[in-house]
Amino acid sequence: MNVSNINTVGIIGAGLMGHGIAIQFASKGFKVILNDVSKERLETSLKNIESTAEQAKLQTDKILDLINTENSLAETAINSDFLIEAVFEDLNVKRGIFERLDSICPKDTVLASNTSSFKASQLAIKCQYPERIIVANWWNPPHILPLIEVVKGPQVSAQTVQITMELFRNIGKSPVLLQKESLGFIGNRMQFALLREAISIVENGIATPKEVDEVVKNSFGRRLALAGPFQVFDAAGWDTILAIANQLFPDLESSPKEPKLITDMVENNELGIKSAKGFYDWDETTISTFRKNISEGLSNIDKFNE
Repeated sequence: MNVSNINTVGIIGAGLMGHGIAIQFASKGFKVILNDVSKERLETSLKNIESTAEQAKLQTDKILDLINTENSLAETAINSDFLIEAVFEDLNVKRGIFERLDSICPKDTVLASNTSSFKASQLAIKCQYPERIIVANWWNPPHILPLIEVVKGPQVSAQTVQITMELFRNIGKSPVLLQKESLGFIGNRMQFALLREAISIVENGIATPKEVDEVVKNSFGRRLALAGPFQVFDAAGWDTILAIANQLFPDLESSPKEPKLITDMVENNELGIKSAKGFYDWDETTISTFRKNISEGLSNIDKFNE
């Protein structure tokens, strides 16, 4: 198998990430088989694909023409040249999917997982051909954000890595290869380190959630869209950064425990957008405005970086 032989991509899971991944491949001319457990979920996903593509000002009709839906995992596996699993984060469910795919697909078909939590070695533990199972973590929204974190687990073959990286580059993405497995990969480790400190600031009464968000949006958050931390601090000078780190690092939050503030919110069903209340109150208007602003803002950043 090589990239030139890949014409049809199977996507297992038609939810938030799956429908966006389908849009990305179809917008680049690939046939897509979108798989889920019920016709109702697939119908909802197609509606979401249509509205998302229209909002992103993509060729909606062309995209929909290239996407077929399928309830059968076996049919999806047989008719796909490259497969991406994008179901919810349940290790046993994902393992079951990969065991079935591994038993059906030709042994050189790459099987990728969009997991943001698990290692390829965990997913492939009962598979006959673990060398073709790889983690490829897309970021939401997947049809806009260019990053895909590709993780080279100990069992993954060089051919699997090469095919995966080349395919993603061919559809306009910016894949980054991790040389070894790590929980949370790069992005989530850094993102949750920021979240832990943000929660600590609120819990300790230093600032409100709104104030924390305003600081991020109006300072280093803008800069990080254009330059990563190593670039930024190279520019600042590591002698200066070291002096600040000596003072600040001992005071930063380092607790391994779940933050009580968040566990209390979950117990009170204050889940954010999905329950209409989190740190903010949400209704149809505020949700729509938030999502539109994020989508348009990310697209503008992407154009700036071209």
